[in-house]
Amino acid sequence: MSEQLMRSSEIAKRPVVTFAGEDVAQVKDIVYAPDGGAVAGFTLAGRGLFSGPKKEVMPWRSVAALGSDAVMILSEDVLTPADQMFVAPDAADVGEAAEPSPERRGNILGSTVLTDTGTDLGTVVDVIIEVSGRNGGQCDVVGYEIKSSESMKNKGATVLIPLPDTLAASGEHLMVPASATDFVRDDLAGFGAAVDAFRAQLKGTS
Repeated sequence: MSEQLMRSSEIAKRPVVTFAGEDVAQVKDIVYAPDGGAVAGFTLAGRGLFSGPKKEVMPWRSVAALGSDAVMILSEDVLTPADQMFVAPDAADVGEAAEPSPERRGNILGSTVLTDTGTDLGTVVDVIIEVSGRNGGQCDVVGYEIKSSESMKNKGATVLIPLPDTLAASGEHLMVPASATDFVRDDLAGFGAAVDAFRAQLKGTS
């Protein structure tokens, strides 16, 4: 199963195309799952200069492929009402939706990243996601791109910091273990290995 890392900002405005070649929408924003550890789906806008937001959303489970140039779906029928974004397929008939926390509905860019020992690491400028597989594969949040604070040796630089499997968020603050700073990287090259090593360390000390 292939895996790829990308910045969430790279997905904004990417066209949504069906297998029949229909250009049905473009990505507006990413919506994160209630726990913040995965991408739940995308809000959409119409195509064209004067097109506004669409009422339908695209749950991640409906994505056939997330490529470098377009997001592929089977057909326009997979787009769903916004209130169905968090409804599991087997719960759709009864409407059992898990609502995201308020901070996950909004944009986490600009949020402060704190360690669990209270150190301010910097502010989020982008979110790093890992896409693995097709047709129901995973789209996980694995790191933040941050503008580093005075506590970091490279103050003011833009760096990547890995995240654990589960996140803790409260208001404008995003929490990471202090040991995450040992796995900071400057770019995406090798960042996947840093995420794996960080998470393996957490499991080994839990």
